[in-house]
Amino acid sequence: MIDQDYEQFIGKIKQKSGIDLSLYKEAQMKRRLISLYEKRGFASFRDFFSGLNLNNELYYEFLDRMTINVSEFYRNYKRWQVLEERILPRLLEKNSRLKVWSAACSTGEEPYTLAMILSKFVPLSSVKIVATDIDENVLARAKLGIYPERSLNEVPEEIKMEFFKKEGTNYKISDQIINSVQFKRQNLLSDSFDTQFDLIVCRNVLIYFTEEAKEMLFKKFSKALKHEGIFFVGSTEQIFHAERYELSTVDTFFYQKS
Repeated sequence: MIDQDYEQFIGKIKQKSGIDLSLYKEAQMKRRLISLYEKRGFASFRDFFSGLNLNNELYYEFLDRMTINVSEFYRNYKRWQVLEERILPRLLEKNSRLKVWSAACSTGEEPYTLAMILSKFVPLSSVKIVATDIDENVLARAKLGIYPERSLNEVPEEIKMEFFKKEGTNYKISDQIINSVQFKRQNLLSDSFDTQFDLIVCRNVLIYFTEEAKEMLFKKFSKALKHEGIFFVGSTEQIFHAERYELSTVDTFFYQKS
């Protein structure tokens, strides 16, 4: 049976924000949003939507909840080691000014990790990373560059000393790193992608989409890569039949455009 309350909510949210909730796994998304609206004292999706329209803070909280913002620097550290030791040297042999995109970047830990790793190879002044997310609120937080200590658990000590400054219980990342990243709002599912990227990183996001949405995104990401460009995905997001998308495996969770 179709849940009309949720169906209508999907339509209104798409109109308000451009976000199409029908492309997310329904049971998982509904459970997450019902938990939020009940906590905030609403009895239905209809009432919840009225509340979102009246209260910006609640709307931002909704965006936070549906975009699953869980991030940290160097998440799954060994994969970043592969990027640094095997992938980047090959890419930089061909081009010293790489075109890099961190897709669904959340609060900025991922693109800033990329910038810190790239700084070992080239001057930061020549590093330009595009970082996108659907949520304006997390992008605003990313631009501040202030993080709790738990976000730095995997950061190597020498990197922490070079690029972070302790401020109370938090850490502020250096302006050099912040200036090497350009943050922009983007809806991966509906917006067009730029092209000719040397490296695209999109990790721990695709697992939340339906199989149809994932297939569409793999095609879009493949088209956005230049020949022999690299697509780096999360540790639960292996691409089966990568050849369908003109990709081939170069290492675990790293795919190269054919």
